Parts: sequence; C-alpha cells; structure tokens
Amino acid sequence: MTVLNIDNKKNHTEANAFLDEALGMQRYDTMKYKQFDKLTDKQLGFFWRPEEVDVSKDSKDFKDLTEHEQHIFTSNLKRQILLDSVQGRAPNEAFSPIVSLPELENWIITWTFSETIHSRSYTHIIRNIFSDPSKIFDELMDSQEIVDCAGDISKYYDGLIEMSMYYRLLGEGKHKVNGKTIDIDLYELKKKIWLCINSVNVLEGIRFYVSFACSWAFAELKKMEGNAKIIKFIARDENVHLGSTQYLISKVLTKEDPDFAKIAIECADEVQQMFVDAVEQEKEWADYLFKDGSMIGLNAQLLSNYIEWIACKRMTALGLKCPYTTTQANPLPWTQKWISGAEVQVAPQETEISSYVIGGVKQDVDTETFAGLSL
Repeated sequence: MTVLNIDNKKNHTEANAFLDEALGMQRYDTMKYKQFDKLTDKQLGFFWRPEEVDVSKDSKDFKDLTEHEQHIFTSNLKRQILLDSVQGRAPNEAFSPIVSLPELENWIITWTFSETIHSRSYTHIIRNIFSDPSKIFDELMDSQEIVDCAGDISKYYDGLIEMSMYYRLLGEGKHKVNGKTIDIDLYELKKKIWLCINSVNVLEGIRFYVSFACSWAFAELKKMEGNAKIIKFIARDENVHLGSTQYLISKVLTKEDPDFAKIAIECADEVQQMFVDAVEQEKEWADYLFKDGSMIGLNAQLLSNYIEWIACKRMTALGLKCPYTTTQANPLPWTQKWISGAEVQVAPQETEISSYVIGGVKQDVDTETFAGLSL
C-alpha cells in the first residue's frame, strides 16, 4: 500500500474505477469518466456555509409549535444528524482506498467533504433553537428507531471496509487473523462494492428525501424557515451525490467489468429487497413521527404515499421493477419547489441565495467559440 504508486505505468484512462492499479499522479487533463469531474465542479460551485443562513427566528417558531409538532421537528432533526454522521466519513473511508481513477478519487473526497458541511449545519440549527444543544445530541442514541436506520446503512459500509482492508493487506486466499479464518475473494469483494453503492443510492435517493419533506412541511406553514433553507442547500448537494451513485451503477461498473455485470444479475433480488426494506422502515418512521398527531399538509399516510412514490422513481432509474402502485404525480407537490428552487426567493440583502454558484466556469469552449474575434 502506498499513497503514491510511482510504479504505476498503466494508462489511467484504461483503468477500472475500483481495484485496479494503486493511484499514482493526480492528473485531470485526460480522464476516463469526465462525468465525475463535472460532478466535482458542480459540487464545488455549490459551496456554502451554514452560518450564512439566519435561523434566529426559528427559536421563536419552535416555542410556538404544539407539543406533537415539536416531536416531529426534533425527531426528524435527530435522524438527519445520525444519517449524515455516517455519510460525513463513510464514502471516503470505504471507497478511497480501492479507487483507481484520479477523477473518481477527487469526486469521492469532494462528496465526503460536502457531507461534513451538512453535519455542521445541524449543530448550527440546534445552537440557535435549543437552550441546551448538548441535550439533543446526548439523547440521540436513545431512539431505537433512529439507531436501527443508521445501522442498516452502516453495515454495508462496514462490510466493504473490512474486506477491502484485508484484501489490501493480505491479498486473496484464506488467512488467520486473531485466531479467525478470513476468506478473501476478489469477486466477493466486488459484490460488497456493488451492494454498498446501491445502499448509498437508497440513502441518498429515498431516506434523505423523506426527512427533507418533513423539514419543508413546516416552512410551508411559514414556520422554521431558516431550517428549511438549510435543508434546501443540503438537498441540492444530495441531488448531485445521487447522480454519482446512479452513474456508477448504470454507466460505469457493469460496463467496464464483466464481474460487475454478473454481480448485478446475481444481486438483483437483494438490491430490490434493499429498496423494499428501506420503504417499510421509512413508513414505520412516518408512523413514529406522527404518533401524537399530524400537521397541516402532512401526516403519516401522506408521507407514506410520498415514500412509495419516490422509491418507484429511484428504482425505475436503475431499471428495477417497482412493487408499489403509485400515481405519476408527486403526492407532496409542494416539495418540488424546494427541490428545484423555482419559488424559493430571498431578499437581496440576505446571503443565502440558493441559486448562487461559486466560480462558475463554462467548459464547453472550442475554437468555434472565438470565431470572428480579432485576438
């Protein structure tokens, strides 16, 4: 293992995404998959800081909420904290040690960094709303519903991290580690990669969006609007992250490596079940959130309908059969304006203008662009 493989003479544009030669020079003049570089550019252009968003009014709003509305808001926030605690470190820890392309490595690092901003934003929210922020964090692990969800996500990361570590240290074969026999097989390692990326896709594409809907429901009532703006920034980032996992699944792994094409078929039922299990868990979460009462515009049934609808959307994008009967229309149509940003406008003096992009660069420039100009 090395941080700079000076012996790597292989053309980096011919390497596979994962488990090929250890990375050498970081170079981005030529790339196998320019899409990852585009994702990195887009994410960097979206850079934001939670402190840019004013959430001071949310403190008063929270005090004015009913008891069951406070339960909905606080529980949803706690769950967001734990899910992003996983995402704030896992992509880099799981995928970076086995990545073989500079542009993909760069994307993974950028992706993970943006997740840490999300984690910091929750602390910013809590500091401004609750008189004792530590109480929220200290109580978080007491909620079994939240812990179970995080465990279902982290187990795929943990399985990949463990096997890839042994593979890099010991290579293929049977090995004795602390008195335990470890069987390291490259094909099985690739299967771990496949399942892990699909699990992340479920997290980024379904679980996060369920929590977003709950946050935005308050803002639709002109409550907790600072929190909603932060969640809008997070959703904008997550949409980019979702695009990366979908691209890896449908356009990269199965196209470049016959093993992954075979694994996709072998694991199709398991991936399908992964979506179904997530949907059922999210529905149970909806029941928990609204156990003491609903709020105007959102209740357990409406949220469950949304969960099935968005799950079908994500499954269809990957060529999977959706087992749910849903309408074409979004059951929570008001969420779309928050996702697209079409109707989220702030005053000019405010800093959190969500459409702002840092360092926007037009890259599709060729000789025709300057035709007729005297240079």
